[in-house]
Amino acid sequence: MSATVDYPDGAEGAAPRCPEAFHYWQARQRPWVRRAERLLRTLTGAELFPTDEQARALCRDMFSGDPVAERFVAEVLHGDIGRDHGRRMLDTALSAGIGEVPDAPEAMRALFAEFETVPDWVRPELVERGAAVWRRWGTMLFSFAGAETLEMYTESAVATPLSLAGGYAGDSALRRFLETCRFWMDVSRPGALLTTGSPGRATALKVRIMHVSVRAGVARHPEWDTERWGLPISQTYQLLTLIAGSTVPGLGLWALGYQTTPAEFRALLHFQKYLGYLLGVRLAWHPETVADTLRVMAMTMVARAHDSGAHGAELIESYPAAFAPRAEQRGPARLRARYNYRINSAYAALFMLPTTRRRYRMPPAFPWVLLPIARIPLVTAVELLRRVPPVGRLHEQLMLWHRENWYREQMQGREAEFEATGALRR
Repeated sequence: MSATVDYPDGAEGAAPRCPEAFHYWQARQRPWVRRAERLLRTLTGAELFPTDEQARALCRDMFSGDPVAERFVAEVLHGDIGRDHGRRMLDTALSAGIGEVPDAPEAMRALFAEFETVPDWVRPELVERGAAVWRRWGTMLFSFAGAETLEMYTESAVATPLSLAGGYAGDSALRRFLETCRFWMDVSRPGALLTTGSPGRATALKVRIMHVSVRAGVARHPEWDTERWGLPISQTYQLLTLIAGSTVPGLGLWALGYQTTPAEFRALLHFQKYLGYLLGVRLAWHPETVADTLRVMAMTMVARAHDSGAHGAELIESYPAAFAPRAEQRGPARLRARYNYRINSAYAALFMLPTTRRRYRMPPAFPWVLLPIARIPLVTAVELLRRVPPVGRLHEQLMLWHRENWYREQMQGREAEFEATGALRR
């Protein structure tokens, strides 16, 4: 950080460690930001940003990873045991428990001791209620999350790891997005996160290990600049992903008729916090309320550097294009692909800032953007009816069936692997 920045009171007289491209402390000095802070404080009594202590913790956590899982990957998957045998040991431990792997090395036992311990703060009923919100949103969660993520691909800290790994770019974009959908589906099934041996818990740990492999590969790549961007897939950016699955869709989908209640918001935050725990998220400060998460998002938005360049453009432009009909598709499959392409192009237009969207070559959204708007009365009616318990149970079963059917049609017989070798495409 530059020593010329006038850090706020409480910064303990020294520049907090923060990635050079995360311009939060500089942004706090901009006149329009100061005016926005004063206006919000005057009108509501609330603060626009986290406290300086919380902000410093979030900045420091941009340099933090997942030591327990990193040790497992280094000593087991990349060590003398070998990747294939290590994966078999992992699968056995996930399905039957670590006790069924008598030759498990200490690094693996340490990982499972942490993974299988349910923290005292976990409230199972809130975890289940939060997961039920995801189930109720159905495939709309997929569309919203895919579109909202495009906004952060403008940042090299986010775009460079994804671009180097290659999964979300070019022809691989749809496959990797569908793997992410599989993750969302697995972890939100009834009882998924709290049932030992469940596919949801297995998927969470596999994604955690995949993050470690990608992090290690990107961190040692010559294109990565740790001082500029922090650690790849850092603790703080994982927190932003959790917020993108709770507060952000909860608020954004209100505009389309989905009526998430305050109690459901609290449950979503708790569900996401425990999901984060299973994914290895260990923050120095974790937001506990919707207001806290909005302050973190405000902090992130003003800090943006818009520095991802061609890498970000490839990721952003690959997303809607991934749904376009493929040459081998015919008949109903081709019509379905055309619909998915057009509707996801429309969602990208709805949930990206116009100033961001104009910078990239995005497919036209009109008139398809009118379709989700036209559905608002129907969605609102369903949201009201599902509060009647029998209707709510039937609606949940319908959403479970629909998202599974949608996923199978898209995957065409393939299965999600959640595998990363650390090998990068360049």
